Amino acid sequence: MDLRDFYLLAALIACLRLDSAVAQELIYTIREELPENVPIGNIPKDLNISHINAATGTSASLVYRLVSKAGDAPLVKVSSNTGEIFTTSNRIDREKLCAGASYAEENECFFELEVVILPNDFFRLIKIKIIVKDTNDNAPMFPSPVINISIPENTLINSRFPIPSATDPDTGFNGVQHYELLNGQSVFGLDIVETPEGEKWPQLIVQQNLDREQKDTYVMKIKVEDGGTPQKSSTAILQVTVSDVNDNRPVFKESQVEVHIPENAPVGTSVIQLHATDADIGSNAEIRYIFGAQVAPATKRFFALNNTTGLITVQRSLDREETAIHKVTVLASDGSSTPARATVTINVTDVNDNPPNIDLRYIISPINGTVYLSEKDPINTKIALITVSDKDTDVNGKVICFIEREVPFHLKAVYDNQYLLETSSLLDYEGTKEFSFKIVASDSGKPSLNQTALVRVKLEDENDNPPIFSQPVIELSVSENNRRGLYLTTISATDEDSGKNADIVYQLGPNASFFDLDRKTGVLTASRVFDREEQERFIFTVTARDNGTPPLQSQAAVIVTVLDENDNSPKFTHNHFQFFVSENLPKYSTVGVITVTDADAGENKAVTLSILNDNENFVLDPYSGVIKSNVSFDREQQSSYTFDVKAVDGGQPPRSSTAKVTINVMDVNDNSPVVIYPPSNTSFKLVPLSAIPGSVVAEVFAGLFRIDPVTGNITLEEKPTPNDVGLHRLVVNISDLGYPKSLHTLVLVFLYVNDTAGNASYIYDLIRRTMETPLDRNIGDSSQPYQNEDYLTIMIAIVAGAMVVIVVIFVTVLVRCRHASRFKAAQRSKQGAEWMSPNQENKQNKKKKRKKRKSPKSSLLNFVTIEESKPDDAVHEPINGTISLPAELEEQSIGRFDWGTAPPTTFKPNSPDLAKHYKSASPQSAFHLKPDTPVSVKKHHVIQELPLDNTFVGGCDTLSKLSSTSSDHFSASECSSQGGFKTKGPLHTRQVNEHFYWSISTAYKCPINQY
Repeated sequence: MDLRDFYLLAALIACLRLDSAVAQELIYTIREELPENVPIGNIPKDLNISHINAATGTSASLVYRLVSKAGDAPLVKVSSNTGEIFTTSNRIDREKLCAGASYAEENECFFELEVVILPNDFFRLIKIKIIVKDTNDNAPMFPSPVINISIPENTLINSRFPIPSATDPDTGFNGVQHYELLNGQSVFGLDIVETPEGEKWPQLIVQQNLDREQKDTYVMKIKVEDGGTPQKSSTAILQVTVSDVNDNRPVFKESQVEVHIPENAPVGTSVIQLHATDADIGSNAEIRYIFGAQVAPATKRFFALNNTTGLITVQRSLDREETAIHKVTVLASDGSSTPARATVTINVTDVNDNPPNIDLRYIISPINGTVYLSEKDPINTKIALITVSDKDTDVNGKVICFIEREVPFHLKAVYDNQYLLETSSLLDYEGTKEFSFKIVASDSGKPSLNQTALVRVKLEDENDNPPIFSQPVIELSVSENNRRGLYLTTISATDEDSGKNADIVYQLGPNASFFDLDRKTGVLTASRVFDREEQERFIFTVTARDNGTPPLQSQAAVIVTVLDENDNSPKFTHNHFQFFVSENLPKYSTVGVITVTDADAGENKAVTLSILNDNENFVLDPYSGVIKSNVSFDREQQSSYTFDVKAVDGGQPPRSSTAKVTINVMDVNDNSPVVIYPPSNTSFKLVPLSAIPGSVVAEVFAGLFRIDPVTGNITLEEKPTPNDVGLHRLVVNISDLGYPKSLHTLVLVFLYVNDTAGNASYIYDLIRRTMETPLDRNIGDSSQPYQNEDYLTIMIAIVAGAMVVIVVIFVTVLVRCRHASRFKAAQRSKQGAEWMSPNQENKQNKKKKRKKRKSPKSSLLNFVTIEESKPDDAVHEPINGTISLPAELEEQSIGRFDWGTAPPTTFKPNSPDLAKHYKSASPQSAFHLKPDTPVSVKKHHVIQELPLDNTFVGGCDTLSKLSSTSSDHFSASECSSQGGFKTKGPLHTRQVNEHFYWSISTAYKCPINQY
């Protein structure tokens, strides 16, 4: 709390102690520019006025009323009920309220008002003084936005010039606090002087020498700031004008001036306008012009000088021959002691009245006025020295020397008025033999005057041109098989020289042994017979040489193209083409490609192929040579096809040739094994009880019996006992070694173990009954029902069986007679057969799980030798039933062929195997049985993937290189000549060279009651 506030508080306390009827005073302090309804004070609270009537003790209702003049806009308002003082909508502006008065920090700005308290019983007069504190709501401002100050240019450094101060309605720290000079350019500075009253006066300080002639005005900014928060500022433009002082003398723009004027210039002609400048202004810059004391009197007679303008004019006629140069000194003064000086040199120019002169002196002596040159003379050969002159001077005496027209000569300047006449390019006698031209000398006067001199030059010929061919490349064409000495063309060249320099001889270059050339005439002829097939094009050079000294020559290239004639027949790459295909190759498949060439060209080379004698079994593409089949192959019907192919070219007349083509059909395993013996599926063979182990009982074994997997011989494994007496059924699976898949056939073999076979009908009846028993069951399991049948039924069965046996034997004999030759012809290697034996321990379980299948009425063959069967053979009759091999039999195998361990065949690892281009789509084999032969499997359905370039040709030597393309990997083949291919390893044969594996699938015993 400062001292002033302490005094105010003491006064307030003193007022409160006065009697209530006496006037009281309150003092409040506020900030200017407060908004409306801001509370300032509370009269009853601040004066501690009680609303209780002391006399009566009752509460009184006091009314507070502001005393104001009529028409005044109150700055505050008083609540009539509470006595609270508030600001109104009339803003309190300290600068407006205390306008015109200068208030320092300790001088206050305030206003007073009176408030009365009613009613009369409680009347009081309250004087209220409201002190208004300053707010920084005004920026300091200069008296003018532009402040002009004039300073003489000879002002000393650090001289000070006052600047009008800025004013700020605010007071205290909110008033002017700081000045700043902006863009003083280092010429001026700013200093602040503070008065005892606290005012701040800015002063401008000169920091560098001023020169009005260099810069007469400086424009800057001065900035003033107050100390309020937020800080406010303003700027004004400070323009300083530098006033002039006569400190500069006049200066000529040029102190040395040279002018030219013709000697015939008339009087009054202006010679030159002199101009001097003074950096000062006003009277300090007024200049006068006068001649200097050094000017000769004669010169003053010829020229006049204007004292004010400085213009020099001609006042008397000039004569260049009398005086060619006049020098004049002119002074320029502004009243000071040191005038400016300029020297004017006046050159009187000549008038062109004299023509130039030419002095021609020859370096090469002329003959009768003509200079002789050789065309081989080099460039810049000197001919003459020329000197030109002119009596006039300056422009009129300046001479230009040149040659009148375009010639291979030029003038080379050696001095200002001397020139050398030289050759400018190589001379060519053949182009121009003689030159005649003028040398012109011309001055630069107006009008120009000139002089000429005539020069004649003749050339002498030199051998400088070689012979030139009309064509640098000569192209000819000639048909082959020509006659010797045939005229081809005439080669010619020209020479632009003359005399002996133009005589030409011709000569052939290397690689021209097939041609002759006449040295004088250039006639080119053929010295040999051309063969296009040996050489189609000849390229050589021809040289043309003149008889000059030294001789010159040039060359031309000659290209002779030999045209084709149809003198070559088409040539096959082989006289005999051999292709190998599989017999299951589909119709319209690619068989091979015929390759043929023709040494001719163009249409003579275009070859068309055709088949001569094939009966439309094959189709040949006439252009590509691709052979496609038009027949389905069957090696068993036809193992090879042979026909001739003809090739005809397109020449006129056409030429042709033929070649032989052989298509070899390779075997595919498409025939199942055929059982030759036993002859019937219902036959049997007696095995006596006295038979010893190892003896052959039949040719096709299990349990008691054993079968040879190669020969098919069935032998006793052990000696039979009485418990073995009865009918035994053997199921034999016969498989070949075919590729890509083996085929097989099932056959039933019945062996009757007994000392005798007296009742054959009964045995056949048993065989018939066993056909009803599934293959996975023992035929003995179903024998008991047979023994309980009626005897009549047995007898009927015996009779019927006997009849069946007779019929079967008859048919078998008939079939064997008709096909004996075919059976003996089967020689093919087949994949091994598999023999399977069921699990005897599980046969009782299998019997319960499987239903009995109805067996076919017909029987299988008994003992049969194997041959291949043809599916389309009409002799083989269809079977009446089907025997299904049990799953156990398929799972167990004896002697199955292992392809991974098979011995190497005729195929090389990298040989082009046609069989690789086929895919088998044949179904799994089914076990169909016929009365006399096993069922054959249909041929494989294949998809051919043979590329066009897979072609195999030639004889045995070719086959040995290309390897076999047979689809039968186990066929034994041998070539009669060297090379060829053979199977490796032993071949197992039986009757015919067929490969089979035998195995017993079942061996079931059927007990028989003895009668």
